[in-house]
Amino acid sequence: MSRIRVTNLTKRFGSSTIVDDLELTIEEGEFVVLLGPSGCGKTTTLRCLAGLETPEGGTISFADKVVHDAERRVSVPTHKRNIGMIFQSYALWPHMTVRDNIAYPLKVRRQKDALRTGAVEKAAGMVDCEQLLDRYPSQLSGGQQQRVAVARGLVSEPDLVLFDEPLSNLDARLRDQVRTQIHQLHQRLGFSAVFVTHDQSEAFALGDRLAIMKSGRLEQVDTPQQVFDEPSSDYVAQFIGMANRLDLTRHQDGWKASNGDVVHLGDRTPERGSTDTVVARLRRDDLRLHRPDDRVAPGTTVLHGTLVTTEFGGRHHDVLVDVDGQKLTLQADTREHGGWLPKAEGGHPVVVSFRSSDVRVFDAEGRAVRGASVVTPIRATGSATS
Repeated sequence: MSRIRVTNLTKRFGSSTIVDDLELTIEEGEFVVLLGPSGCGKTTTLRCLAGLETPEGGTISFADKVVHDAERRVSVPTHKRNIGMIFQSYALWPHMTVRDNIAYPLKVRRQKDALRTGAVEKAAGMVDCEQLLDRYPSQLSGGQQQRVAVARGLVSEPDLVLFDEPLSNLDARLRDQVRTQIHQLHQRLGFSAVFVTHDQSEAFALGDRLAIMKSGRLEQVDTPQQVFDEPSSDYVAQFIGMANRLDLTRHQDGWKASNGDVVHLGDRTPERGSTDTVVARLRRDDLRLHRPDDRVAPGTTVLHGTLVTTEFGGRHHDVLVDVDGQKLTLQADTREHGGWLPKAEGGHPVVVSFRSSDVRVFDAEGRAVRGASVVTPIRATGSATS
């Protein structure tokens, strides 16, 4: 199986455009994660790949086979696209045993040789479900049902495996277990996959590439490391965990927060004359908490604020700090701050520090600023390719 190509894909529901002129290429054996909030178009894109929705525009090709072409009115039905699909709701037939549920795609495709040579048992073994083959779905836990759904999605050795938020209904422990199992299966089998999620931790753990969506378009398509290190827009930065926002204004003596503290941007400093206002983004683990009289490492930015609230989290405290109306969240080490922090009341003066290398800077239009250059997000052109 070679690459899967999506070109100018457009899907509307009534007057609303849900997928807007989207382009994406999935290489053979690649695991691509569609990441974004509810309503961004990621599940609709997945359903278009599966043939469960009919796009009004664009083409979808699996290798050299066109499975959808809106202009030529080509639309290959789902059961002829050779895909496997794993749903959020498991979607197991309640009246069938695990064995029959896993075998269902083979029977639909009339793959009698696969049934005869033990494909069902092999698929069940890949997800540690051999001992469950004669049970019914009602006799299984949520984690077991999802593993059976994964086995069913893989049993026919499809060209493309589609995952529609398959971990959302599991508790935290099972979610981690099944996620690891999916990752191991992909490493071992090398199938092509598209995985839909709103959870950044799932996306970073599973994806060879992340395709981050906003309002039906792709905002950034990159490796997890690149997305983590260099988000292309303020939207991406916020979505992947850089929740701390500082609005900065240029002054003669540097870039300042609204309380007058100078913020050091390092090599992210916009060139003079390019803009007078920017947004700085930081993750909560980029920030360090101090009391007003504590010594702070030289060369770091220091912001003066007040404590809003603190919550015990074991080895850390989750802390909310107010800096002239802008709220910053961080984790404070219990060993370092456990003596005074639990006793501190709201309004207690505190200091927050961070390194300039941890800051990501965005202009008024939300574009990433990297020194003299400005990164244009994919959405500005309306498409993305690998």
